Amino acid sequence: MTTLDDALGAIDGWPVDNAAAAVVSADGTVLASHGDTARPYRLASVTKPITAYATLVAVEEGVFDLDTPAGPEGSTVRHLLSHASGLDASDDTVRAAPGTRRIYSNRGFEVLADAVAEHSGIPFAEYLDEAVLQPLGMTSSALHGSAAAAGVSTVADLSRFAAELQHPTLIAPATLAEATTVAFPGIYGVLPGYGIQRPNDWGLGFELRDRKSPHWTSPANSPATFGHFGQSGTFLWVDPRAGIACVALTDRDFGPWAIAAWPPLSDAVLTALRA
Repeated sequence: MTTLDDALGAIDGWPVDNAAAAVVSADGTVLASHGDTARPYRLASVTKPITAYATLVAVEEGVFDLDTPAGPEGSTVRHLLSHASGLDASDDTVRAAPGTRRIYSNRGFEVLADAVAEHSGIPFAEYLDEAVLQPLGMTSSALHGSAAAAGVSTVADLSRFAAELQHPTLIAPATLAEATTVAFPGIYGVLPGYGIQRPNDWGLGFELRDRKSPHWTSPANSPATFGHFGQSGTFLWVDPRAGIACVALTDRDFGPWAIAAWPPLSDAVLTALRA
């Protein structure tokens, strides 16, 4: 019988120099971990859900609301969070009208962070630290640049964030539910590394599995699964129906190795959970 420890042990066979992983239950218990969970890793785009969470805290604190204008003309905080603002991936070029295409945009998250800073009067990295990192005890995590991709964290810290995503304490459960529901349903776009998806469903800072294929999680993950992966070889997913979250961090950039390795790991974790 495969255990969770066995499932996570698969990372030892990944073609990476260093890796760590953990599985976290809905009540915040770390059910299993493997590797050095205190080692810091570059998060790349796994930074985005943390940035989004700080933005949702800002909404609940009255800094602004989801429909406050931000970004290109006609765009709002909601559009930026869900990659629906029309902004180019990396610059201020407008590629589409807001709400019509899912254009995965690092620039959009940088504009979003600027909006939080402008409306709150607090530099975004400081706001994120005070709103999310400190309250969750993520003492080994920090933002060192772009709010889209410059986060650094550990598996231990991200396990705390994964617990928060299953039992929110910093925002209302209804706010998290909205953030993990499709924003601007039906629009298509490219899921980086996996090609065009019709539709390319996204929540407010969280990528939604739904019926996407191909995908970086397992076909055994429920359509309710949400999370994010990063180009630095990192991922975090939460499957509300399974009642668990999984975090994996590595020091090798995303590529064919990850496309091959990640779904079997997720499948093994879910299989072990059911055993």
